[in-house]
Amino acid sequence: MHTITLIPGDGIGPEVIEATRRVLEATGVSIAWDVRHAGEAVMAQEGTPLPQAVLDAIKKNRVALKGPITTPVGHGFRSVNVALRKELDLYANLRPCKSYPGVPARYTDVDLVVVRENTEDLYAGVEHMVGEDAAESIKIITRRGSERIVRFAFEFALREGRRKVTAVHKANIMKCTDGLFLSVARHVAAQYPSIEFEDMIVDAMCMKLVQSPHQYDVLVMPNLYGDIISDLCSGLVGGLGMAPGANIGEGIAVFEPVHGSAPRRAGQNMANPTATMLSGILMLKYIGETEAALRMEQAIAAVLRDGKAVTYDLGGTATTSGFADAVIERLT
Repeated sequence: MHTITLIPGDGIGPEVIEATRRVLEATGVSIAWDVRHAGEAVMAQEGTPLPQAVLDAIKKNRVALKGPITTPVGHGFRSVNVALRKELDLYANLRPCKSYPGVPARYTDVDLVVVRENTEDLYAGVEHMVGEDAAESIKIITRRGSERIVRFAFEFALREGRRKVTAVHKANIMKCTDGLFLSVARHVAAQYPSIEFEDMIVDAMCMKLVQSPHQYDVLVMPNLYGDIISDLCSGLVGGLGMAPGANIGEGIAVFEPVHGSAPRRAGQNMANPTATMLSGILMLKYIGETEAALRMEQAIAAVLRDGKAVTYDLGGTATTSGFADAVIERLT
């Protein structure tokens, strides 16, 4: 029996999480859900979108599946996601981008993974006003943070049978910060001679991903570049509705879709749950349920390929729950 913290989230979160929960249970894996609430829905009652009880539950259970949570723009609590990553030291953000037949996309055979450093860089949030007319944000890159994320990328490549790791940076301009990241990446790469290594300046990386994404396999990079490039990569394979994510630390992990909470779609039972389901597959692999993960992915792929029970963003008319029903039917 696996005890897993379940955080429904805001907006469409409860709907895509419920669809995913049903499919995960249909795989036959024994899971006890520890349901905890975070986000806008608990602000009035708790005075914070991230109650301590939620953090305590994740620390106890060591694994969580989370729906999207709304982040206010320009005011209020900075980000529940950022706070979770910092509090739990979830230093590695894993974002696979994979093509599935039947999904409208510019390419048909993309299969790459963005490994994003999750705790440093400009997202550390060290910023302040300089007088009334200027603002300053400090970019923090450390040797320890760089080494552990690059090593994570190489270990992931070895474990998954991947062939190449590409370090993404802007060391030609930011010679201290990105220069340190690149130096560390080269040092770590030398310890993995069986994996091909290259580095790429971030702007050139964006161009090459659009032109020929099939050249790339595992991409590792600092926090801000990872946030941007992972969205670019999701656009190559059908959009954010197809983009799963994992936040991983030492013996602890939170799995969630990359997309936002889409509050205008809340309660309509029309959101695409694929990204959340694919995040659930990453979770199954993490807890050692690899056979169930494979069956679940095959069932999702079959529904997508068939195209009869997909949601509006994929050209269909199925509801969120209807998509889940179709995946469950393929599992049984």
